[in-house]
Amino acid sequence: MGRMAATVASTLCLLIGMAPVAMAKDGRDDDDDGRKGRPDRIEEQILGKVLRADYDGLSNDLLTAGLGATGLTGAAPAAANPVAPTPEELRRLAIYNNYRALVDVSPGGGYGTLYGPLVGAGGQAAARDGKIAGTEYLALLDGKHGGKHDGHSDDDDGNSRVTVALQVPETFDPANACMVTATSSGSRGVYGAIGTSGEWGLKKGCAVVYVDKGTGTGFFDLQNRKGYTVQGEFVDADRTVEPLNFDPKIPGRELERYNKDNPNRWAIKHAHSQENPEEDWGTDTLRAIQFGFYELNRHFADEKAAPRITPANTLVIASSVSNGGAAALRAAEEDKKGWIDGVAVSEPNVNPKRDWSFTIQQGSGQPIAEHGRPLYDYITFYTLYEGCAAATSANARAAKVCTDLKSRGLINSGGPVEAQAAEAQEKIRQHGILPEQNVLAAFYWSVNVYQSVAVAYANAYSRSSVTDNLCGFSYAFADATDKPAPLPAANAALAFSGSNGVPPTVGIQLIRNGVSATTVGGVAAPMADVDGAVCLRNLWTAGDNSRKGGDDRNPAKRLSKGVEDVLTTSALRGKPAVIVHGRSDALIAVNHSSRSYYGSALKKRQNIRYYEVTNAHHLDAFNALPGFNAAFIPLHVYFIEGLDRLYDHLKSGKQLPPSQVVHTVPRGTGAPPITTANVPPIAETVADKDRITFDGSVLRIPE
Repeated sequence: MGRMAATVASTLCLLIGMAPVAMAKDGRDDDDDGRKGRPDRIEEQILGKVLRADYDGLSNDLLTAGLGATGLTGAAPAAANPVAPTPEELRRLAIYNNYRALVDVSPGGGYGTLYGPLVGAGGQAAARDGKIAGTEYLALLDGKHGGKHDGHSDDDDGNSRVTVALQVPETFDPANACMVTATSSGSRGVYGAIGTSGEWGLKKGCAVVYVDKGTGTGFFDLQNRKGYTVQGEFVDADRTVEPLNFDPKIPGRELERYNKDNPNRWAIKHAHSQENPEEDWGTDTLRAIQFGFYELNRHFADEKAAPRITPANTLVIASSVSNGGAAALRAAEEDKKGWIDGVAVSEPNVNPKRDWSFTIQQGSGQPIAEHGRPLYDYITFYTLYEGCAAATSANARAAKVCTDLKSRGLINSGGPVEAQAAEAQEKIRQHGILPEQNVLAAFYWSVNVYQSVAVAYANAYSRSSVTDNLCGFSYAFADATDKPAPLPAANAALAFSGSNGVPPTVGIQLIRNGVSATTVGGVAAPMADVDGAVCLRNLWTAGDNSRKGGDDRNPAKRLSKGVEDVLTTSALRGKPAVIVHGRSDALIAVNHSSRSYYGSALKKRQNIRYYEVTNAHHLDAFNALPGFNAAFIPLHVYFIEGLDRLYDHLKSGKQLPPSQVVHTVPRGTGAPPITTANVPPIAETVADKDRITFDGSVLRIPE
């Protein structure tokens, strides 16, 4: 389109000062903007400067940070000085790591044939190895957005800061405007969804708005009082002039005591902000959309022929995966002004309000009445029982879990470990977990996924400070003796680029201090930590059984309320929605998330479709591993198709296919290269044996 003719490659850190309020072309004046109502003033929520970088699509770009489709499959880009990386080096490595964290880029897995920067790319991007020219705006928003903090001050104290970004591809057409949200998955930083909805939107020529939803690498070195800027630079909190992503603001004497008893510890923003970030995931996604419109109109302000870009003349799709998918659904539920036109998400970590007026039945199996359990409920159940469920006489570590559970009366079998494992597995099944999920559950337990998620969310939901030492857990680097030690300088300097937002990550891991906050030292938390698992579980069972009354100083009571605060309504205000989920997802249980949400939404007469995919799980990146590559297909293929289907529905009125189970074909022995035969499309006409049906009392899911 020629708008980038004057672009200078990688002009990072071109600073834009705060704009005057109510500019004529910024989309923020007092004029009515049509069907979607007047937006709030997002410019008043920006902390510091908006950073602008222009990318030529050659030496650097929006999607691949200059690596191209080929570079994303190669070795990680290195910083010239690993202990003092530049902002651009941090960005490049962050995009590389975040892309590969969610997408399988291994040979034969579908990258380059079914998905990836070159698949469906047109124009110059196709000739530039998938690189997309354009402009990126990066900013930090404060916490003054009217969030519900239940007695916690909304004054900006460093805890509720949110990173947002807007990417405007060179192919963006103001006269045919579209926008896609790319809220980060998991607890990842602002580039967490670059390889999912980010890539899809950029290839469509849409503006993409990213937000870290108050999580990301908001890490803080308590011993040395150092944290991270919006660009990921690791700086001294007391000397920097740039606002930090997270500063826990612990009173001096309290911090001094904590550091003395617990040296070398780190506060983690998602866990320790004391603000339950999930409560505002939807709000943060809406704020990102507002930021997108504000900056788009500033971006095109000098083009007289460019129309004012408003929600009324822009197609807006809320999208992402996992936690980002839940944020998109929450945003649609909260969207009273009509910013969003439709929603397309994959494997959303959504916690629907309990609606046990209907059951869920898969095939001829036993109907499940208690579906829609919150994440914290089933994750802590997994944390407690999965080790034993995976036990064999040859696995001493898992067998120890069975022994510990037996001694506590949590399992009854007194026979061989296999009998105890069978009992633990049955308990998990009765908790609404599918056999297909349990194929991968032992693997997740073995790499501490369940425990790490449980610890982070226990702190977040209970609004605990790092100094509360909840269940005796903390975060630190562990040395060769498993004792807390200073994090190596390069790990700290590069954390923004390598972190997934919740330890274990970048060398920071779970530390078990013991049950006393005054216990000095500590050791790396073992997988077979039944004491920790019991404590985490008891926080839920105690709080769940005492929802009324009680003392807010009780962490179980606070946790129970925190979980209630994140439950969703399943009411999407009439917006069409597409949900895709893998049946074998061992992290986000389908009976307690997508299936339950879908049934509840149907009861509210929402325009929603649900596509459940067999032989698909939560993290496609694992499909590069031996065994995974033969048994599982990339769910990402269906996420892309879901977005395509919704886009066609919104643009041309094409009907969305009926809800269905999509039966896929694993690659099998030797994992030959995947083809379209392995991943058949979502069917326009659905056979009865594949159709998901709902009669108001039973949601029926075919085998």
